[in-house]
Amino acid sequence: MNPQTDLPADLLAWVRLSSTSGIGPVTARRLLGTFGPPEQLWRQSDAHLRQVLSHKQLQSLRQLPDEWALRCTQLAQWLAVDARRGICTLADAQYPAELLEQADPPLLLYWQGNVDLLRHPHRLSVVGSRHPTPQGAGNARDFARTLGQTGFCIVSGLALGVDGAAHEGALEANAPTIAVVGTGLDRVYPALHKDLAHRIAASGLLISEFSLGTPPTPGNFPKRNRMIAGLSQGTLVVEATLASGSLITARMAADFGREVFAIPGSIHAPQAKGCHALIREGAQLVETAQHILEELRLTPVTTVPSQTMSVSPYKTAPHTAAPEKRAPSQNEQHIQTAHPLFLHLQHDPVSFDSLQARTGLETAALQAELLNLELDGHISRLPGGMFQRLFCA
Repeated sequence: MNPQTDLPADLLAWVRLSSTSGIGPVTARRLLGTFGPPEQLWRQSDAHLRQVLSHKQLQSLRQLPDEWALRCTQLAQWLAVDARRGICTLADAQYPAELLEQADPPLLLYWQGNVDLLRHPHRLSVVGSRHPTPQGAGNARDFARTLGQTGFCIVSGLALGVDGAAHEGALEANAPTIAVVGTGLDRVYPALHKDLAHRIAASGLLISEFSLGTPPTPGNFPKRNRMIAGLSQGTLVVEATLASGSLITARMAADFGREVFAIPGSIHAPQAKGCHALIREGAQLVETAQHILEELRLTPVTTVPSQTMSVSPYKTAPHTAAPEKRAPSQNEQHIQTAHPLFLHLQHDPVSFDSLQARTGLETAALQAELLNLELDGHISRLPGGMFQRLFCA
């Protein structure tokens, strides 16, 4: 059954079971509950196995997974490269107890980094849109940085947008962060986050339930989301449209009995509608990191500057690790007071048609003015043809 590798036979049995086509976590757990550790399964008669498996599943179990020898060799090589890589099985003491509460806990967790973070006492997931507004990305970064400074381990999914900003905020605070990914750990998705993934592996933890070589297929991400929700005491949704996968994560968290938090936004912004829907369903509306600490009944372990404990949906996303809010420069203050468009660009996003009605400018002239302000970093162009100021007078 086992190829010639240095991997223990019991581990290979776990890997083989998890790689068997047609047998998912729920069926695998029934097998383990009936027959014991995986290495016992192939010693059972067909008659015994049929107590749990269908005919098709039994056939799959009796066959070696595709390219079994090659997969085992690649796994052994991957593990040998770095001592901070490993596999945690459902039977290991370090397996997160929170995941065991689920109906379908992953059989295996492939990990790279600091595996002790699976036992961190305070974990909070921060999730949201892959295409956030600048304010949304800044809020994710600020909340993660502040909560990281107060002792939280920040959990997210390494995706573009809010996920990446949350990981960055935790790293800026020298706080632990866990990235739950939807591919094998020998791949980085999205590729733009290759450097971020390496930094997380160096000081935090990357984990996946998917075997090496697994590509980023759409069905992987709902499974990843249930792990994000299950690993955390609470889930914070920063920005999300009504179709966002972040709402799936939040609702899974609620189903698991975890706290769900959502940051409100403008009633005109599509990225806020998912958060507003969650709030209507019972999620906690939060405006500051302190609200989360109070709800989870935690006391900050460090003194955090008050600026980082508050957030506005309209605050400019920071680009440095400094927690203090940047004051407008003299040039920016001059533009705010001197440029006629700023009389009509307030906190809430505004549409092109509304701006045209307010200013009376011709279409071409207004487009040119907006483009110049956008290129200079004074306004942000939002989805749906909306515009918003990036700093306030």
